[in-house]
Amino acid sequence: MKDTSARGDRLHVLVTGGAGFVGSHLCAALLAQGHRVTCLDNFFTGKRDNVAALLADPRFTLVEHDVCEPYEADAPLDRLYNLACAASPPRYQADPVHTMMTCVLGVGNMLALAERHGARVLQASTSEVYGDPAEHPQRESYRGNVSCTGPRACYDEGKRAAETLCFDIVRQARLDVRVARIFNTYGPRMQPDDGRVISNLVVQALAGRRLSIYGEGNQTRSFCYVTDLVRGLLALMEVDPAPQGPVNLGNPDEYTIRELAETVLRMTGSASPIAHLPIPKDDPARRRPDISLAARHLGWQPRVGLEEGLCETIAHFRALRDDRSSVEVDGPVRWRQFSGMRQRAGSLE
Repeated sequence: MKDTSARGDRLHVLVTGGAGFVGSHLCAALLAQGHRVTCLDNFFTGKRDNVAALLADPRFTLVEHDVCEPYEADAPLDRLYNLACAASPPRYQADPVHTMMTCVLGVGNMLALAERHGARVLQASTSEVYGDPAEHPQRESYRGNVSCTGPRACYDEGKRAAETLCFDIVRQARLDVRVARIFNTYGPRMQPDDGRVISNLVVQALAGRRLSIYGEGNQTRSFCYVTDLVRGLLALMEVDPAPQGPVNLGNPDEYTIRELAETVLRMTGSASPIAHLPIPKDDPARRRPDISLAARHLGWQPRVGLEEGLCETIAHFRALRDDRSSVEVDGPVRWRQFSGMRQRAGSLE
């Protein structure tokens, strides 16, 4: 690792996918630590609004760029967080070939960039590498149960390939790379048409529409609030020595989708009925992280409980609904989608 002592603890950090939901929170946290941050995003799912408040900071630079194309930084890099990739099923299935290329070609480009600069890398992987797991809860040692040809494979297999690239580079002693397997994350800056279960249920409840649940809603998920995840990402990037493999980051509290829907109804005061839809292909039945590795190596545990996090998330979506000036910024289509939204297949992630 390069010597950054001349600059103290101030680093130049590149965050790809930095205008996305998680990426924008990470950029803000890095700026708060005093670092210079370059945010790369192709705005396929990221939003300029997410980082608008950061643009006044002279240490923050926003660059529109797709990681599938080579990139060269304008100054030496110290850290690279690679979060570039659509993360919800409707978004990554909208262009599955691009999703796969982002996970392979894009990751290859970012690793090459980091190698040129001697930068440390954190690769954002996903709990989807476990597929529909036969092991519960899921430990990092579990090899998964993934369909390599199904509609979710572009993301699931893409992220598995990305991990392979990262650890091959590590075994060749070419880079310091850390891999975070991220479980379901939620919080402010999620988009109304994001397609993931919390955003869908909250948006539907606030709009007075039916809450869509697949099957009886007995599938389980574990929901991590975004500030907890960002703390984990920062800790994983800076821990020394690097863990020898991937690290789960998620909240181990497990809820059925039915329980989540009932909680959303209660907290929003909505009278929306629940509609039961067919279960999507390859949808995991259970999902819960074993975070003992993160607790042991990073000293990391989630702090925000589901209801506390939902309170902030519901407030975020209420503000989006009530802020009519947003209609002029993002156009009326967004709000037609908000008020008439239907949950799409595969959106339990």
